[in-house]
Amino acid sequence: MHRTDRHLAWLGTLTLASHALPAAAQYASGATFTLEAASDERRRGLSWSDGDPVLRVSASVPLTKGFSLDGTATTLWGSPRHGGADAVVDLGASYGRQLGGFRLTGEGRYHFFPGADRQGYGEAGAIAGFILGPASVDLAARYAPRQSAIGGDNLYLSTSAAIGLPGTPFTVSGHIGRASGDAHDPARAVRLRPESIYWDHGIAIDWYRGHWSAGLRYADTDIDARNSAHAGASLIARAGFTF
Repeated sequence: MHRTDRHLAWLGTLTLASHALPAAAQYASGATFTLEAASDERRRGLSWSDGDPVLRVSASVPLTKGFSLDGTATTLWGSPRHGGADAVVDLGASYGRQLGGFRLTGEGRYHFFPGADRQGYGEAGAIAGFILGPASVDLAARYAPRQSAIGGDNLYLSTSAAIGLPGTPFTVSGHIGRASGDAHDPARAVRLRPESIYWDHGIAIDWYRGHWSAGLRYADTDIDARNSAHAGASLIARAGFTF
């Protein structure tokens, strides 16, 4: 499929999803639906969209207290990092409990890659967070067990913090993370880890007003960008609408 045809196909898919998902989500109280555009799809410091702008549609549907299902579809336009995939579809579930001042969450997620063969993989995670005034802090661990699609296993540890600026619609946040694991197939392992172990970090400022939001995020890694595509420092802009 030509690149232009892929663009048209995924624009059509997102348009249909924007009509279908709210209809399904209305049956669950508190369900949310988001449409978003971003200048890059960058995860854990690595570009998944080859630096191209993306469109994203997502939904979160709470089923019972603390338990919810969520899904996100993001255009990738033939991502070289993921075998020429036209998109990534993340489907998962999470369960959270409040224990005193702490919020503990467990999650499981599978990543599908339409337009590419044998690229999908799953991972599980645990997050511990607490709120202190207008600030929040999270500690997270996410693990993808050994799978052929990622050439081994992958462990990602991270800490993040966010604070809402009093009297303004702005939130400032930052994070640092570390990716590691065994590489049984080095050619496939570079999808998630261009180096056996690497660190990433980022800071962001986001604006929220009613259903609208926008933000700027700086992302970087300690990977030598001269030797690894899609790993250099980047400034990503986004804008979205939630209802």
